[in-house]
Amino acid sequence: MKFLKAILLTVILSGFAQGLATSVSAATAGEVTTRFAIEKMNCMLCPITVRKSMEKVPGVKQVEVDYALKIATVIFDPALTSKSQIADASTDIGYPASILADTSE
Repeated sequence: MKFLKAILLTVILSGFAQGLATSVSAATAGEVTTRFAIEKMNCMLCPITVRKSMEKVPGVKQVEVDYALKIATVIFDPALTSKSQIADASTDIGYPASILADTSE
């Protein structure tokens, strides 16, 4: 049991903490920042899974997932992908996502 706790702690500290330390930077020209409400996140590894899934969508530049608020903030190029494709990436892995708001044009 101690071994599993050590592994979990290592994963959380290396992956999750890294995600917290990186804040979403301002979108550059031609990029859009959109926030998504993420459902069913119930552990500290869930945000990592959501982030990695969204980052795989072509055109996504940066993703930050806030576990406490259950919100993902995504910077992407609208010429390469859409909000619905990004939401689908999360929904398809079991974390339904809905579009909250654009924070830049």
